[in-house]
Amino acid sequence: MLIRISPSALKDGKWHEYVIRFALGGAATAATGLIAKAFGPAIGGLFLALPAIFCASVTLIEAHEIRRKRQQGFFGERRGREAAALDTVGAVLGSLGMLAFAAVFSTLVQLSVATAFAAATTAWLVVSVTAWAIRRKLRVAATARKAAGRCDTARPQPPLVSSRRR
Repeated sequence: MLIRISPSALKDGKWHEYVIRFALGGAATAATGLIAKAFGPAIGGLFLALPAIFCASVTLIEAHEIRRKRQQGFFGERRGREAAALDTVGAVLGSLGMLAFAAVFSTLVQLSVATAFAAATTAWLVVSVTAWAIRRKLRVAATARKAAGRCDTARPQPPLVSSRRR
């Protein structure tokens, strides 16, 4: 899968889905603020790692894929789950980049804020892209192994349906 921007995907959404997305994002941000006020900024900062719009986005992605497949005459549930899972993997890889950003920034901020920000942004980019590339290579290798296993004729395959001969 290549990384690309698709502004036409905005047409797939309905206005109420965007309202839900932004309302849930605002609620997540407000909840993080309340947690930080009650338990301190260190604990509140942990909750900032959750992308505010992620939860709503994943459910909307699933719903859009299911609707798109049903318009083509298919059920679409499996494709919806796969699309949501793929988005989740992207969020995880981005979170690894954010961890790198936080580590580098907190280490260098005493020297210079501008230097710390530039170095942390570079660390975020390098870690995120590297994690994406590693995941892609692993997925391609797993797909190749799976395909090779299907083509392996050395092992006898059991019958799909066992039935008595008459």
